[in-house]
Amino acid sequence: MSTPHSAHAHTHAPHRTLIVQAAGCVLWRRSPVTGELELCLVHRPKYDDWSWPKGKLKPGEDPLAGALREVAEETGHTAVPAAELPSAHYLANGRPKRVRYWAAEAVSGAFTPNDEVDRILWLSPDEARRHLTEARDRALVDALMRSFAPME
Repeated sequence: MSTPHSAHAHTHAPHRTLIVQAAGCVLWRRSPVTGELELCLVHRPKYDDWSWPKGKLKPGEDPLAGALREVAEETGHTAVPAAELPSAHYLANGRPKRVRYWAAEAVSGAFTPNDEVDRILWLSPDEARRHLTEARDRALVDALMRSFAPME
């Protein structure tokens, strides 16, 4: 006999309980002019927002591979990943979404505007924090800075 808590109780509506899986990077570089740390923000015209390069994972895609793919697609840059940063959890179009983030250094490439991202900015950590549209994205600036702290 089935109870409301049985394993099969939720199979009739899986579309409502599935978490949208996404991944991205807090992309950084040393300024070619000053040597100071710069973070890359992307502008998405569809949402008119400034955020980190990120996107939905393809079915079966490794999250880190997806994060690096999104960086390449949205910024034109190849990146070398480092520490995993805290994930973001929020509702997107009424569905729960989880975005896993990594710190990643931009090592090569050049930005070309496209339909998804029309502009990128390289900003100091403080400027990036002020420029990000979503408050939840600002905590990742601090997480990135902590990831650079020497191991003790």
